Amino acid sequence: MKQRISWWLATLALAASGCGGSGEEDDGLNGLLAGGTGAESATEGAEGAAENTESSSENEETPADGTESAEVGAETPGDGEGSEATEETSDPATEVDIRADTNRNGTIDMNDPTEDEGEDVWDATRGAIFLANIDDDEEKCPTWGLDVNLPKCKDSADEVINGELDLLDLARLQTAPLPGVSDSASASINVGNPGYDKVNIFVKAGEEFVYFNFLEEKLTAQQIRDGVELAIEAKDVVRDAAVWNGYITVSYSVNDGGENIGLDTLQMRVSPMMLYHHLLDATVAYVAEVSGKSSADFRADFVAGLEASGGETEYFPMQVSDQWSQDYFETGYTSMPSADGGQHAIRVNFRSANVDNPGNEMSPLRPAGQVVFQYLRGIDSAPIQEYDLSHPGQMDSLDSFGNTETIPPYTYNGETYPLGRIFRGSTTSFYPDEKFSKMLEDQMIQPPVYVDTSWLLVGHVDETISFVRADTELGWKLVQNDAQMAIDMLEDLSAQGYGDTVMFAGKSWSGGTSAEISIDEVLDDEEIMAESLSSAEEVEAQVAIIRDATGLTDDDIIRIPYLHWTVSGYSVAYQPGTVNGILINQSNFMPPKPHGPVIDGKDVMEAQFEEAYGTVNFNVHWVEDWDLYHRLLGEVHCGSNATREIPEAKWWETGR
Repeated sequence: MKQRISWWLATLALAASGCGGSGEEDDGLNGLLAGGTGAESATEGAEGAAENTESSSENEETPADGTESAEVGAETPGDGEGSEATEETSDPATEVDIRADTNRNGTIDMNDPTEDEGEDVWDATRGAIFLANIDDDEEKCPTWGLDVNLPKCKDSADEVINGELDLLDLARLQTAPLPGVSDSASASINVGNPGYDKVNIFVKAGEEFVYFNFLEEKLTAQQIRDGVELAIEAKDVVRDAAVWNGYITVSYSVNDGGENIGLDTLQMRVSPMMLYHHLLDATVAYVAEVSGKSSADFRADFVAGLEASGGETEYFPMQVSDQWSQDYFETGYTSMPSADGGQHAIRVNFRSANVDNPGNEMSPLRPAGQVVFQYLRGIDSAPIQEYDLSHPGQMDSLDSFGNTETIPPYTYNGETYPLGRIFRGSTTSFYPDEKFSKMLEDQMIQPPVYVDTSWLLVGHVDETISFVRADTELGWKLVQNDAQMAIDMLEDLSAQGYGDTVMFAGKSWSGGTSAEISIDEVLDDEEIMAESLSSAEEVEAQVAIIRDATGLTDDDIIRIPYLHWTVSGYSVAYQPGTVNGILINQSNFMPPKPHGPVIDGKDVMEAQFEEAYGTVNFNVHWVEDWDLYHRLLGEVHCGSNATREIPEAKWWETGR
């Protein structure tokens, strides 16, 4: 929004004759802003601007609404004195103008009118974007230490640009030159409240960007004449929208000769954090490199599977004693437009909110979660940590990230989710850390779908449901555990005379008890049969929620058979849960070896899985996980993790 200042020509004449520079500067427009994210945000922006102005300087009264002040200012600038503005005398050289990448093409062009149109609003088609600059581009941050201290080190924690790579993470602003201002002129760059304390701004001086304390500093007359380039970063991500929703309103106001000669405002939004979905290839796959033969066997199969999948996914072994690599961190990203039409991204790596030591306020979290600082923090890669020490400990397993997946992109009932939706286990009585959950929800881009996992001992959504690319209207299929199908298969084999065929050949349970059991013995086990039937109903209830959210049909479901039994009164997979594997790319999947009945030289469970995934043109690479994971209540997905490619879909086009 601009106050056009044709009346300024007269002011310039006075300044040239020595009459314009002796009065006290009026900062009345220093913090005048207008919100642009709907009625509520507009109100917040205007109120916040007034509050910020009051806190930073003593100002004369200004209108509370930026839109109205611009209209009034065009007729009666400053205190109402001056010539009436006319369109005929307006000129770009007499316009107070600050611009950002409003048209989202990755650059700022002062000669491009689309960069200036609608800059004071933020929606699906327009509005500038900036990043939370919380990575470590010079790789100087500590890799281990106290939980409460590790997140404090980040590029936005200081008042300098941390090298050329760091500068790439900052969004640009540009002011238009005003060559005719007098030597007494000054200008304010201001950020409304909420949000003014969430950002750092730098101004270009020569070839360098230097910190600009916008609460105290002003641009000089020469900077106003030349126009300046600015760079902006957020100090942090959105964690609680009630505190800060990620939007800021930036204003540029110029004072000359004691008169406020113009104001321009624009709206910006910090990138939310997004999680990856299963229509994205894995660029890096992580496994904990723990000691022992079972780990060595698992890793050997895992690496072989990566090679068989094309060898394009980097294998990243982590030296950490906690083998459940899926559970203590989750990967995602933030992004803003780049000049090549793509996205400049900072990867984010969430540490789980698992509280292992509630009595230790300095380091209460699951120790293995420090991998987000030790291994994953660096250039364009940032750690995220959020937790509530008061979260009930009996629900802690829900904070592991086997309980955080992403439904792939879809459109249903007029709603489109180009980046999919977060998928978690949560009920009113059995739920993950509420502080962490609110942070995920307040990103707004991937609104979560919650299902009931309270019947499962571990309580994770990855125990029963996954997703895979498919040539369907949705573009994917849901893969679900179907214990009823497993019963039907075994009953059919028994009827064919294979009742004595052994399952789990050569395997044992924890403690050394043999796991070998015949098909008929399994079918005669009332507890296994009862729990399997119960689990089948529970999984169908989970799928029903996803159907309601996505429009999923029976043709969009791949059913995978494995039985359940109870441990400590809750349900777990009795056979290796083959749904619980890792997707490497859009034609390769790595599940756990099922160790089912072998008939005519082929494991019948392997055969069923390969046939099911073959219908969507996937290759299957089996991974041995019985000793290291299955008998300890997990599977391949629980023991691995992945960073995935940045999707082509741009979050700012989602309309959220």
